[in-house]
Amino acid sequence: MRIMHVLNHLRRLNGHVHAAVDLACAQAAQGHVVSIASGGGDFEALLQRNGVQTFHVDHKRSFANLAKSLVYLRGHVRSFGAEIVHAHMMTSAVLAFPVCRLSGIPLVTTVHNEFERSAILMGIGTRVIAVSDVVGASMRKRGVPAARLSVVLNGTIGSARMRDRDFKPASLHSPSILFVGGLHPRKGLPDLLDAFEIIHRTAPNAHLYVVGNGPHRQEYENKAAALSSAPAITFVGATNDPYPYMAGADIFVLPSHADPAPLVLSEAREARCAVIGTEVDGIPQLLEHGEAGILVPPSDPSALAAVIQHLIDTPGQIEEWKTKSQSKIEYLTIERVANETLQVYQAAQSNNSLW
Repeated sequence: MRIMHVLNHLRRLNGHVHAAVDLACAQAAQGHVVSIASGGGDFEALLQRNGVQTFHVDHKRSFANLAKSLVYLRGHVRSFGAEIVHAHMMTSAVLAFPVCRLSGIPLVTTVHNEFERSAILMGIGTRVIAVSDVVGASMRKRGVPAARLSVVLNGTIGSARMRDRDFKPASLHSPSILFVGGLHPRKGLPDLLDAFEIIHRTAPNAHLYVVGNGPHRQEYENKAAALSSAPAITFVGATNDPYPYMAGADIFVLPSHADPAPLVLSEAREARCAVIGTEVDGIPQLLEHGEAGILVPPSDPSALAAVIQHLIDTPGQIEEWKTKSQSKIEYLTIERVANETLQVYQAAQSNNSLW
């Protein structure tokens, strides 16, 4: 199949981009002819090494630019001979929709962040993919017919991004607590900082590592610096692959307030972490509803601190949850994501008359 993915950019600090790049490379490995049309970015070289063609389409949101980009995208779709166009972001879906209508090609859209109001625009696809059951339910409530909606749960294991990773665990101070994610409010890092302040009073040897970057980094560093536990908090910054930190950590925590299907949980489970995640959006599904990781209420530092403290006090529980993290982990492979996505494409081709 000739597949063209469309997304705003290929910059590293975006989970949508990681998911699209993983999928495109997996599809190319399965023998499909795959391309990505985007504004460019960090992953272009990786895509090209894995046999994925790249086209440049500027997604800047101005009328003049989008009109020009529409013409470019249509030209790329025609010259590439796309049989399926797969859009991963709102702007890319809006650009792709008229191109697909004019060309008679099915448009598949993936809803990555259903909590955004504009996510309803992703319903314009011939078929719509939701990245978790919760996202699927949300899109149905917004009016996307169940007949056009499929759930393909995110997974990263075996992805091209991780092919050359360093498997050596990072040397961390134990007991170590690890956060990996973008530094913006919905990831809930301030809750973890407050929880760690509570923990540090009775576990002064504990250390918190924050891996990631984002627009609120300075704000969060300032908050951490004001805590009595500040000397035991390390902001690592962004890293190409957080696996060594995950492999070296005692406890991995994702305290999100909203998170449709975070890829980092697949990565943490692959690294055999003892995982704690909040009971929001797609996190329970990615943790097998509590079988593969501990679930805590969101926005509750005291409850989070109590769970972390219990693990620190009973190290055997940490090892037990590391083992539990492997429960049904084979479902989180990128190969499974690619296979299920292909089924959606085939359904889109069969039902393109829905347009």
